[in-house]
Amino acid sequence: MPENDVPMWPSDDKDTSSAEPKGAKREGEATVWLPMSGLANGKTEELSVPKVTPESGSWFQPVVEVSDIDEEPDVPETPTPQWSAFEPVTPVKPPEAEQHEEPKTLFVKPVQPQHKDEPDWDQFDRGAATPHRDAEPSRPEPSQEPPRQEPPRQEPPRRPEQNRVEPPLPAPVPSATMHARPVRIEPSEERFDSEATVGIQRPEPPSQEPPTAESEAAPAPKPKRKRKALLITTLVVVLLLAGMGAAAAMPKVSNRLGLPWAPNAPKGEIPKPAGVTRVLHGPDVNGVAPTKEGLAAALAGPAGAADLGTLTGTVVDAATGDVLWDKNSGTPLTPASTTKILVVAAALLSMDHGTQFSTKIVQGAEPGTVVLVAGGDPSLTSLPLGTDSPLYPGAAHVDDLVAQVKKAGGGKISKVQLDISLFKGPTSAKGWDPEDTAAGNTYMAPVLPVMADGGRTDPKNDHSPRIANPAAALTQKIAGKLEAQAGGTTTAPKDAKVLGEVKSQPLAEFANSLLQLSDNLMADVLARQLALAKGAEPSFTGGAAATMDVLKQAGFDLTGVQINDGSGLSDQNKIPAKALSEILAVAAAPDGKDPRTAKLRPLLAGLPVAGGSGTLERRYGDPASAAGRGWVRGKTGTLSGVNTLAGVVLDTDGRMLVFALMSSGSDQNKGRAALDVVAATLHKCGCR
Repeated sequence: MPENDVPMWPSDDKDTSSAEPKGAKREGEATVWLPMSGLANGKTEELSVPKVTPESGSWFQPVVEVSDIDEEPDVPETPTPQWSAFEPVTPVKPPEAEQHEEPKTLFVKPVQPQHKDEPDWDQFDRGAATPHRDAEPSRPEPSQEPPRQEPPRQEPPRRPEQNRVEPPLPAPVPSATMHARPVRIEPSEERFDSEATVGIQRPEPPSQEPPTAESEAAPAPKPKRKRKALLITTLVVVLLLAGMGAAAAMPKVSNRLGLPWAPNAPKGEIPKPAGVTRVLHGPDVNGVAPTKEGLAAALAGPAGAADLGTLTGTVVDAATGDVLWDKNSGTPLTPASTTKILVVAAALLSMDHGTQFSTKIVQGAEPGTVVLVAGGDPSLTSLPLGTDSPLYPGAAHVDDLVAQVKKAGGGKISKVQLDISLFKGPTSAKGWDPEDTAAGNTYMAPVLPVMADGGRTDPKNDHSPRIANPAAALTQKIAGKLEAQAGGTTTAPKDAKVLGEVKSQPLAEFANSLLQLSDNLMADVLARQLALAKGAEPSFTGGAAATMDVLKQAGFDLTGVQINDGSGLSDQNKIPAKALSEILAVAAAPDGKDPRTAKLRPLLAGLPVAGGSGTLERRYGDPASAAGRGWVRGKTGTLSGVNTLAGVVLDTDGRMLVFALMSSGSDQNKGRAALDVVAATLHKCGCR
């Protein structure tokens, strides 16, 4: 049957076709009755619908006038019983078949309806195969007869509606009822509820035969009324359209379907994608700067707190570079982790901000051997592909490296060796505590050119214990993924075939992670990368020397500066607060004022936010310092007896102030809290 859009009619029909085995056939019958329930005389009874056969006609094919029949048989005017879907119809038992001539193949053509009350003769599908009839108790099974010669074809008696040829072109299909529903009969002898149709399918009209005597004597059924069916159909369609319209008007539906009137529909053309780059702009120069006198008065109490021990520091107006407050800022003190400001600044000044550090696996010198070549990236993560590292966003994946090696082929891999020849010298610096690189500490691992997750045992926890030999552990992990054995250290053959390679985050993002976490290992690795870029030895000594050289060449005053590492773990490092504030002031200067500013601006993006991120996330919770939450950005530094803080802050007039505060001889917790109060005071200060 054709696809159609009219809703399905409700039905209580039951398919009883399984009551008779497939293959049963009744001779001498042209119709079979399908049991259906209807309402007759106030009660529900079984009624029948004629079965479709090639002789019976089509449900949807119009009854047409035969062009070569001159006279139309008269129909008796005797009262005829009404054929209704609500009354049971008793099929007429066919009498003995009478012989007659073979029907002619006639040309037929459709004609226009003659009478509006003519019955609908289009209910029978002449093109459908005749399925087996349903079993009915009132119709006994024919007796089985031995095979005999076929007599001349006889035409069984027909129902009046099959013999009439006078009714013209089709009236609409009678209205459906809740008890009677058309049945679609497939050639496979399976029965399905008939789909409602929008139009009438007109197959090729078959030939028709002259009426027989039996058909002339049989009464014709009274046709059904069409107006009620049309009214019901129209009402259903109207209700359906109204419901669809109401649903489409609902905001959630219209938004989901993307309809033009949806609240979320775009008001204009969809913009083309555009790349986004995070860029920090210079400070607002329109705000009124605090005066030196006003600032001195505001800081007198907080900067003189006993919990700070010996305090040195300075405050600079970022817009002008003027020093607004100073307390022995030229005195070198132990900087702790604020040493990282110097290393990051030197790297940003001398290296391309898009620089990435590579990790490779190459073909080994022996068959079945590959070599893990360390490229100085400690941020490589062991987390599965698709899971970004929370500590080093954008870090390369170990699984990616392994997948490339497997894809490269080259035969069975039996051994994975390690090449860590990139870095030189000891793995710990002068002035470090022996426990700083011991297994199980939470803040440092041996400085090696390759490892996973900074040598942590938990790739998602910054404070998880570190591994004693993270490079060897990574080699073992990769060997396991390749179903091979770890084969110790070696030097990769020159120009060896690269089987896999992954790269770290770009330098600017690498530096951001370093500052946010105050990651000691990354800082010392970055100092070695700086040494490599400047042609110096990639060691603690070479990294410190390269840092000092770059900053001096950039014009910064490093009087009193002494560094032994890039992390600040060494208690022998010395930096005056003035050097820290000078570098930060250039990074925070107005756009275009200093050519160094553009290179140093990413330094500010990596500074933790008070009460919000990194090493300042859990600080500024006390009432005395709460005013600085979200306004202070600073790099922290902590060692035994040492507390430092250097960064930027906006005051109440929107003026950006640069500060560097260094406390010596202070308690760790009390010293931190006292420094936070000083920085929060800078935010609250109009100070005029």
